[in-house]
Amino acid sequence: MVKSKKIEVEGKEITVILDKNKEYISLTDMLKAKDGDFFISDWLRNRNTVEYLGIWESVYNPAFNYGEFAIIKSQAGLNSYKLSVKEWVEKTNAIGLKATAGRYGGIYAHPDIAFEFGMLISPQFKIYLIKEFQRLKGEEYNQSKLEWNFQRTLAKVNYRIHTDAIKENLIPKEITKQQENLVYANEADLLNVALFGMTAKEWREQNPDVKGNIRDEATIEQLVVLSNMESINALLI
Repeated sequence: MVKSKKIEVEGKEITVILDKNKEYISLTDMLKAKDGDFFISDWLRNRNTVEYLGIWESVYNPAFNYGEFAIIKSQAGLNSYKLSVKEWVEKTNAIGLKATAGRYGGIYAHPDIAFEFGMLISPQFKIYLIKEFQRLKGEEYNQSKLEWNFQRTLAKVNYRIHTDAIKENLIPKEITKQQENLVYANEADLLNVALFGMTAKEWREQNPDVKGNIRDEATIEQLVVLSNMESINALLI
């Protein structure tokens, strides 16, 4: 599922999409800030552009087709040379550029490439594009951190409900403190193994230098699942 957000650069709305966990910035939107007639295909036929795209793909794309790239590079800059983004992607198996149809139709580029394209608009546009994109990422990080803290707190609250259920139903009246702790740990690890695939002890052995515990390093999605598992297991107990 494709998700989108907007940033504003010098009065122009620029779409940023997230597709398969990869972010792309709309070159089509950026082009609206360019004075005069200019097309993305004009930029793509430039030899310096092709060389930059080839280097970028060689660094980030193991499936890049170097054979086709060599042919394109040899023709770049010629008056008769024409190449669309769709053709570039199909021939070289590139991942840095993409042409989409439908709701988010247009030409999109990985942020690294979009920033370089921004220089074509103007140096000032490129700087403000980078600034706005960084601001967007900062807001997303802060929101993600808030959500994580909430879910971690909820997991801790539900863990108390979980331990209360264990205390009331699983722990005999006459038992040592060590034996009692073992019961709690076993029930906690039942959930740890189901969710993380390992016990708390196994995680610590694999991550000796990490502060906190296995649950402190969980993702938001894992914490949501953990909270539900704690509630359900407490009910079952």
